[in-house]
Amino acid sequence: MGGSEERIQAGVKTFGSFGSGGQDNLTMYMDLADGIFLNQIMLQIDPRPTNQRINKHVNNDVNLRIQNLTILVRNIKTYYQGGPLLQ
Repeated sequence: MGGSEERIQAGVKTFGSFGSGGQDNLTMYMDLADGIFLNQIMLQIDPRPTNQRINKHVNNDVNLRIQNLTILVRNIKTYYQGGPLLQ
């Protein structure tokens, strides 16, 4: 594994349990790519409840992954556009 990948994994691990157990590198990458873990991180940054549910069982379904990442981008936009917590 390259140095940049190790730094990314180390940074992500600071937000919670990521890559715990005997997961291989591909499994850990897919945990990031499916958007579930990144949405959990966003909820730690901005805990306001959203009306959108994350698809927790993506199983390599591109459409579910896109939905999860769309929700993530929408939540990031809301956070940076000065939602109620920032006013």
